[in-house]
Amino acid sequence: MVLTEKQEALVKESWELMKQDIPLHSLRLFTLILEKAPAAKDMFSFLRDTDEIPQNNPKLRAHAAKVFKLTCESAAQLREKGEVVIADTTLKWLGSVHVQKGVLAPHFEVVKEALLRTIKAAMGEKWSEEMNDAWAEAYDQLAAAIIGEMQAEAAVSSNPIS
Repeated sequence: MVLTEKQEALVKESWELMKQDIPLHSLRLFTLILEKAPAAKDMFSFLRDTDEIPQNNPKLRAHAAKVFKLTCESAAQLREKGEVVIADTTLKWLGSVHVQKGVLAPHFEVVKEALLRTIKAAMGEKWSEEMNDAWAEAYDQLAAAIIGEMQAEAAVSSNPIS
């Protein structure tokens, strides 16, 4: 399903506002992910040796910003392009890294919940159920693209070419 015109407008409007403070919103996203799934910190080399979320960790800040920006930008262009558009090499890399780190499809639901809560907090009074639904649809399409690449990577890994 492609976003409706109204959903696209809601996603783009909220992304424009969130772009003004990516570090704040991206750290909130990762804080929420790790609150919901504390074991996920073991998937990140820069978080393994700590019992808390180090807000000032430069590697966490950089990674969180990259994830948040990629997610939001892919959502913002979804209707225009008709599909999730990420460079093939980036999508293949995402699939490979997610497989290597042991990410499973249910993990994407944790991230989705954290993303929606992050956007809701960022939007304040501008938040609506319509905005929630627009972001949920956009995220689901991005997650499906990454999961598809993970499945392709896993199939190649389990059947190496001789």
